[in-house]
Amino acid sequence: MSSSKTPAGVAIVLGLVAILAIPVACVLAWQTTLPLLHSLYVAVPVAIVCGVAAVSVSRRARFRLDRSVRRVGEGVVRTSRWLAWSGLYVALTGGLALVFYGVLRARS
Repeated sequence: MSSSKTPAGVAIVLGLVAILAIPVACVLAWQTTLPLLHSLYVAVPVAIVCGVAAVSVSRRARFRLDRSVRRVGEGVVRTSRWLAWSGLYVALTGGLALVFYGVLRARS
């Protein structure tokens, strides 16, 4: 069976993209004339897709680690799982913020 380090590395990258998508969009809106809301309309779906993909790939890495005889890369898999779930948490929090903003705009 192949190593679990490769999917874990992919999950780390996707998790970091999911975590950093919303802050990067905020900085981009602050540095340019792009409105914050428009940048978040792009950043939140990107973060959600990357977060879900990171969780999926980290599950594959954990499955490969559990099925292997030698437990090589256990720390990398653990880190990838933590970053994947953190990225998904940040993405869903951003999504809830946009939904709440939409409800407030609809009610006013």
